[in-house]
Amino acid sequence: MYEPNVVGDWHEYDEHAGLRVRVHRLEAAEPPRGRDDAAAGLTYFSVRVTVENRGARPLGIHLEDGQIDVRVGPDGEGAFIDWRNSQFIEGFDVYPLRRATAVLYAAAPEAALAHVDVQVQLRVDEEWADRRLWTGGIGVLEATPAAAPTAAGQGSLAHQVSAFLKDQTEPGTA
Repeated sequence: MYEPNVVGDWHEYDEHAGLRVRVHRLEAAEPPRGRDDAAAGLTYFSVRVTVENRGARPLGIHLEDGQIDVRVGPDGEGAFIDWRNSQFIEGFDVYPLRRATAVLYAAAPEAALAHVDVQVQLRVDEEWADRRLWTGGIGVLEATPAAAPTAAGQGSLAHQVSAFLKDQTEPGTA
């Protein structure tokens, strides 16, 4: 069975030696150039997609609109993607030991942000790489860090991922 990556994990591509990608920094954030009118009543968030070349030769990377799909909530509804505020990787040569990052701004109902799935399909040197999925969530619903999650949410994958990431980032944890 195919297991999705957790937000923050690196994924290495077998077909492109040394190429690896990760989806990270999934967080509530306002877009830099203002909100889109179509996102009225929705909560904005951002996510970063970083491509790293650990290979021996430069790779031409394309990560444009339509190559990143964001789904939210338990039913996997599509999030509103704010293309005007997002920054993509359009035909950039990533040299060895270098990185390139795309920043995507999206919006969705606040209640759906506990479960966010991001699917990425890179184009590398004019060839399509396999699609990969990352899953995570944003804890915007929690009033305080000590707030107890609802009984229904405790067993969800998004809750487990969020709890794991919190444990990893808190000072004094191993």
